[in-house]
Amino acid sequence: MSNIKLIIDERPANIGNFMVGRLLPFREKRMVGPFSFIDHMGPAAMSDHENLDVPPHPHIGLSTLTFLFEGEITHKDSLGNHVVIKPGQVNWMTSGKGIVHSERTPEHLRHTDKMLHGLQIWVALPKALEKMEPEFFHVEEKDIPHWEENGLKFKLIAGEAFGKKSAVPVYSPLYFIEIKSSARQKVNIGNDLFGESALYILDGAIESEGNIFEPKHILIANNSKLCEFEMHENSTVYIFGGEPFPEERFMYWNFVATDKAFIEEAKTKWLNQSYKLVPGETDFVPLPMQSIR
Repeated sequence: MSNIKLIIDERPANIGNFMVGRLLPFREKRMVGPFSFIDHMGPAAMSDHENLDVPPHPHIGLSTLTFLFEGEITHKDSLGNHVVIKPGQVNWMTSGKGIVHSERTPEHLRHTDKMLHGLQIWVALPKALEKMEPEFFHVEEKDIPHWEENGLKFKLIAGEAFGKKSAVPVYSPLYFIEIKSSARQKVNIGNDLFGESALYILDGAIESEGNIFEPKHILIANNSKLCEFEMHENSTVYIFGGEPFPEERFMYWNFVATDKAFIEEAKTKWLNQSYKLVPGETDFVPLPMQSIR
């Protein structure tokens, strides 16, 4: 990829066909297609007395995608779903008008040493579906399209690309793709992408026009059709993007919406604890003091 804008510690500099940041969103780029948030969890080594415990908290206006590399998470939500997420599986939760969920270390791991490593991603919903009924889907690893081509291993985790379609039920044109290389290899997939496109480096490195980019950087292509780069050996990258929405999205905490009034309504409902509760859970995450952005 050429034309890269490099952003480190919020200081941009032009380097070719990319804008580069640490996570999404960052100041120079709020969204890529419908993707509004990416969090790289870990890798975190936890001892036998340390556990993940995120009490019930709400979401509106988006779908969440959880994809683990190591470890397990118990997902429980206000629809009554209770699922243990394992590496390679996809947890796809659509909040719509509002859903509440908790994320915790499973009972069978709470008193052992363990690792936790993965990605948590938010995908904004189209304006017409922001207040849809909430839904939840859990997709097994075997049901994720995967193939090998030109020395590279691909997974289509969500969306459509390369003439294939993931089992994850998305609500707008998008793609979320894993690519692994065992040897140094050129990648040219621009003709298979559309809309806005970005790349997240998990392991190894990629090279473009003599520039080397290492893990935990997001590279945002100014033109998805020019998505060409060289992967170093033993590298893993994630390509994500799709058609952008015409409307601006506002964000507050776990709420994403085109209408600030919808966010204010959600804030009031959470303060009043009037959302449907998660069965078996008694605590919750308090509403934070922050502004809508």
